[in-house]
Amino acid sequence: MEPHVGQPIVTLGKPLEASRAAMIMIHGRGAAPQNILELSDAFGHPGFTYLAPAAAGHTWYPHSFLADTARNEPGLSSGLQVIERLVGEVVRHGIAKENILLLGFSQGACLAAEFAARHADRYGGVLIYSGGLIGPPGTTWVYDGSFDETPVFLGCSDVDAHIPRQRVDESAAVFERMGARVTKRIYPGMGHLINQDEIDFTRALMQQLAPGEPA
Repeated sequence: MEPHVGQPIVTLGKPLEASRAAMIMIHGRGAAPQNILELSDAFGHPGFTYLAPAAAGHTWYPHSFLADTARNEPGLSSGLQVIERLVGEVVRHGIAKENILLLGFSQGACLAAEFAARHADRYGGVLIYSGGLIGPPGTTWVYDGSFDETPVFLGCSDVDAHIPRQRVDESAAVFERMGARVTKRIYPGMGHLINQDEIDFTRALMQQLAPGEPA
């Protein structure tokens, strides 16, 4: 059973066949592709194709990302499949993984982080806004593969009601162990939101992937 199969994928920016780089954007719980795609205005980079898949019922998996993983099936596996197929579609259009950014916020960030860890490769970057790897406390993440210096960004509040600081730290350590170039930023007292520093970091990374485009 794959609850997210057949859900729409909303795109903005250049058509894939004319694009130099792509960003796959994973929305959070209770949201929709249009919500996460609003960030494209803040990024302001015309050289990218933005692709945002929709979760069935606006939720990728039913429980906290800290719950027993089996309780979040089949939504979790279905969501991971959606990202895998979307990455494959982008590559088939001639955009190498080195020019693909994976970005998510909240539940979408957790899904993006888990996908990246399970499919380690040299991506353009992985941007985890208020999220971390999926699993109950005490989980040990042992995945094959190397990120080969892929930039991985983790940004989160130190008092986020949904994402414990410890899980952000644990996730950063896993990505570092797997060969990623990790940037971790913890923002004191911030709510469960995306801030300008995270946007600025992302804009700079996008400019590296598609230089020469006006930003």
